Amino acid sequence: MPKPYTSTLNLKTGKVDLSHGGGGRAMAQLIDELFIKHFDNDLLRQHNDQALFTVPAGRLVISTDGHVISPLFFPGGDIGSLAVHGTVNDVAMSGAKPLYLAAGFILEEGFPLADLEKIVISMAAAAKRAGTPVVTGDTKVVERGKGDGVFITTTGVGIVPEGVNISGDRAQPGCAILVSGSIGDHGVAIMAGRENLQFDTTIISDSAALNSLVADMVAAAPADIRCLRDPTRGGLATALNELAQQSDVGMVIDETQIPIKSEVKAACEILGLDPLYVANEGKLVCICTAAAAESLLAVMRQHPLGRDAAIIGVVIADDHGFVQMTTAFGGRRIVDWPVGEQLPRIC
Repeated sequence: MPKPYTSTLNLKTGKVDLSHGGGGRAMAQLIDELFIKHFDNDLLRQHNDQALFTVPAGRLVISTDGHVISPLFFPGGDIGSLAVHGTVNDVAMSGAKPLYLAAGFILEEGFPLADLEKIVISMAAAAKRAGTPVVTGDTKVVERGKGDGVFITTTGVGIVPEGVNISGDRAQPGCAILVSGSIGDHGVAIMAGRENLQFDTTIISDSAALNSLVADMVAAAPADIRCLRDPTRGGLATALNELAQQSDVGMVIDETQIPIKSEVKAACEILGLDPLYVANEGKLVCICTAAAAESLLAVMRQHPLGRDAAIIGVVIADDHGFVQMTTAFGGRRIVDWPVGEQLPRIC
């Protein structure tokens, strides 16, 4: 069937204009020559307003996430790959296998089509690596000055297999607290890029899809994993406080056992940030039975995204639901919820 347009989209010097969100020829061309070209799969190629697919046996999981990061491109990724990783990880934290993604783009008039294509190419590559194709989506364009280049919302669906019951309300006293690797990498990378800060070593975002790591963990100890959480906005401190509140327990973590890269620690000191509250996009917190902690740690360390995993604390009974930290000096302090936003536009 002939296309409703005759020219080729100018991906070198062209700009997004309002017609690209108007539902006509320009929008059809943008969808065909950019989005379908790079996200290409059988479901998307059907050009329907929805994706129809068969769901495997198990319980269905769905999660949605809006991405408004600034800058759009940063060391270790961009808004496109981040939009995939963020939603894949949210689905995976239930122990699910992520299956498909939907993507909604809010584009600002005047945004370079070349930059948009870079974002879509990165997003498509991230989706392919994670095994979660983008099968449906939507595009809107707002007037110049009414947006900030690109905002992306992704929704993911997945399936939790039978026998897996992972939820934020299942932590119990005596459980071990594990983290899959060094914290604070993403937030510091974004802040360095945003403020054009120069360090001796370039700090790279940890942005990554964690579903393969979670799959290995679930396969090794399906009944022993109580909670999983990816510590994004608000960092490790917020994730632990959320889990403590959901499960009505307390926690004690050991400062000396929390993996933090020296360059991240140094950057946080310069910027006046506490790494416990700095965002991550490729790490997870796991709460599991004490009996399975060491074996699960070994499984995590065998995976590329868990090689620096560590046991950092224990769940305790506490009517107040406090998260406490034993410091390197032997004292103990409360790790409270953050007040305000340390680093806005971080994901």
